Amino acid sequence: MSIPDSMAAVVMRGHGGPEVLVTEARPVPRPSAAQVLIQVAAAGVNGPDIMQRKGLYPAPPGASDLLGLEVAGTVVARGDGVTAWAVGDQVAALTDGGGYAQYCVADERHCLPVPGGMSVRDAAGLPESFITVWSNLFLEGGLHAGQTLLVHGGAGGIGTAAIQLAKAFGVRVLATDSPARRCEVCTDLGADRVIDYAQEDFVAVVRAAGGADMILDIVGGDYIERNIKAASPGGRIVQLAFALGSKVEVNLMPVMLKRITYTGSTLRTRPAEFKARTVAELREKVWPMIAAGRIRAVTSEVLPLADAARAHGLMQDAAHTGKILLDPNA
Repeated sequence: MSIPDSMAAVVMRGHGGPEVLVTEARPVPRPSAAQVLIQVAAAGVNGPDIMQRKGLYPAPPGASDLLGLEVAGTVVARGDGVTAWAVGDQVAALTDGGGYAQYCVADERHCLPVPGGMSVRDAAGLPESFITVWSNLFLEGGLHAGQTLLVHGGAGGIGTAAIQLAKAFGVRVLATDSPARRCEVCTDLGADRVIDYAQEDFVAVVRAAGGADMILDIVGGDYIERNIKAASPGGRIVQLAFALGSKVEVNLMPVMLKRITYTGSTLRTRPAEFKARTVAELREKVWPMIAAGRIRAVTSEVLPLADAARAHGLMQDAAHTGKILLDPNA
């Protein structure tokens, strides 16, 4: 397979608003040992991309300076020692960066097959959200059938993955979002109770339902103290982002009295071995459910690679449900 020397890629002209994203030619990366080179069919747009663009989430040492933490496409070259994938295989991959481009490298252990019945383009929206949710809720959080999960921002990329995974494994799901069209997405995905935060107090609703054994939060701000009130004794609160800010004053006495575990996580800086373990569990336990149609990709928008700035604007304004993808071939 002929591989060009250069490719189109989205780069940042400094830090700031979406307007700093521009398209230019870059050399095609070459796979190192244990890496594959993927011809990108689509790349997912995620919250960490927004934070990196703003200068608040720098790339780790050795990572690409390009945005993009998940892609799907076709393996076109292999580094030394690669045994898991052959040239021509279609994969969805978690990357350390570099996804906003026509070609991207990924650790062979961080790749998953495109699920049966799903387009390779839609598969690009799976790795980042599903690995994040699975590792926090199930692998480390111990969420299990019969428990209650509260998901904030249920119609977003993380939320749609969390609702579906929890329901697939017998968990009762409460979700918050607004307006009505976003709440409808949560209901369609199987949430047992959807709370329009503009109309109802989620703390009162969750406490009336018996409390939440686990809370997945991307909001922060005043939600931090409200989550503590909504959590069941022995509950676990997982903080993944801070849309309303991370600096708050909180009464921690209820954390002690209710024996609450409050934790947070970022995926990009986790060890490669941890990511590989999570990917292996997803392939074994979740990918068959996707192939069977029990869990699906939720794609909101597919935009050309050159429209990365518009994609970031849509995500910042929450003007989407599920995942926003960039198509370098459009």
